[in-house]
Amino acid sequence: MSRKCAISGRGPLSVNRRSHSMHATRRKWNVNLQNATIMVDGKPTKVRISARALRTLKKKNAI
Repeated sequence: MSRKCAISGRGPLSVNRRSHSMHATRRKWNVNLQNATIMVDGKPTKVRISARALRTLKKKNAI
């Protein structure tokens, strides 16, 4: 299962980890995915959605 939001399409970021000596090594920064049930075409559907998108949907009363 991919780490990608079903609504917004957000995925993991590849960033640098910095030590005290400023040595850079690559690390992955995953998106905060949550399992949620939302209404799609009048039917409840289970999706993996980012916490930010879930918060926005709740704010707009779309859930």
